[in-house]
Amino acid sequence: MNMLAGELLPDTGSILVAGEDVRLSSPLKSKALGINVVFQELSLCHNLTVGENVMMQGLARTPGLGLISRSRASREATRLLTQLGLGDLDPTTPVHKLTIAQMQLIEIARAISQDLRVLVLDEPNSALSPHETARMLQIIRALRADGVAIVYVSHNLDEVRSIADRITVLRDGQHVTTMDNDQSVTVDRLVSAMVGRDLAAVQQYALVAPAVEATRPVLAVHQLAVPGQIARMSFDLYPGEILGVAGMPNSGKDSLSDALFGLIPRGGTVEIDGAPVPPENPSSAIASGMALIPADRRRGGALLLMSVAHNVVSASLAGFSVGGILRQGAIARTTNDYVDKLDIRISDVLQRIGTLSGGNQQKAILARGLVTKPKVLILHEPTRGIDVGAKEEIYAILAALASEGMAVMMISSELPEIVLHSSRVLVMERGRVAATFRGAEITEEAIMQAALGQLAVAAE
Repeated sequence: MNMLAGELLPDTGSILVAGEDVRLSSPLKSKALGINVVFQELSLCHNLTVGENVMMQGLARTPGLGLISRSRASREATRLLTQLGLGDLDPTTPVHKLTIAQMQLIEIARAISQDLRVLVLDEPNSALSPHETARMLQIIRALRADGVAIVYVSHNLDEVRSIADRITVLRDGQHVTTMDNDQSVTVDRLVSAMVGRDLAAVQQYALVAPAVEATRPVLAVHQLAVPGQIARMSFDLYPGEILGVAGMPNSGKDSLSDALFGLIPRGGTVEIDGAPVPPENPSSAIASGMALIPADRRRGGALLLMSVAHNVVSASLAGFSVGGILRQGAIARTTNDYVDKLDIRISDVLQRIGTLSGGNQQKAILARGLVTKPKVLILHEPTRGIDVGAKEEIYAILAALASEGMAVMMISSELPEIVLHSSRVLVMERGRVAATFRGAEITEEAIMQAALGQLAVAAE
């Protein structure tokens, strides 16, 4: 995608556009040839309006003195937004006031505002609701009917099968296979090609994990409250368990990790091993034995312009410095230890983390948390936007950490992830614990019923 966008130059090989060998030396050259790449990590200007963002590329080519007609930009933006089902969105609205889902569709609107020959979409539905996804797929089919060639990069295999004419699988930088999307293409076949092994025999963790025998919780949460999001929520987390937290988008689950870690104001009490964790103080949370792997690894997790090594130790600098000077040898040794332990695929520890795949970025951020020697590890959307092979590696790491006695909390929107990889599950609804499930009770149906407020189960 970076090479198609003109962000990187290939070392060897060729790219042909309409049969002509081209050199995509810059993003401008790529766009001039009709290639537009919409990355998963959005690139909107948050201080500008919707209309200005949608029409930005066209406005940049305004001749003369560079004066632009904002009314013309608004009219054209409204036309494109109407195509995407956002006709009621005021084009004068600042982008920073939009939801992530709306921003995703604004990116697509900006892409189709140009003379488009090739549209490359990277995980385009990662922040969209089912309704918004359905609308986006309609737009993609309409663009295809108009002759636009589309590359649709996604880890949602059912979605890929519903939209693609042909499917190509890459693994570790290598082309594995390209297949016509006919009746022979199943999800199992795609998964096997992606990971190089059969994942059909995955067992539900709650049914095979050792029973947690600890009588004293390592994390005790009592009457946790976040205005408008979490209301009087209480629960415990024990050593050696993986506690899954599920719920609908407005249930409060997406605020839980930030509240526990001190990133947003909270009421109630949070204790680790009986000692209170001060509110609104992430440094105290780390010192108390808590580590957080946030949902947005590129904005809230990774320091993209820094090396893997400096990312891994960034939450533990006091242990790697003397008199304010970093001990680079100790940093490199520790990083290499975790690179080996978590199988992080890098060229060397000085490689910029922003150049890694999503799965390897996530493992490096996980390493940063583990370097702090936490008692409680909290992961919010731990496998969002990474491939199925990397997901299985993350799950194996979490199971190993739990077996060593670490208390793990996994907050996720993916029901299969919660069902297959939790030893106990809390379901949130309207800011409270609506239900608790263990063992064979943990099913997608039961979780969904509780998340929708349709199941009367005694909450802890």
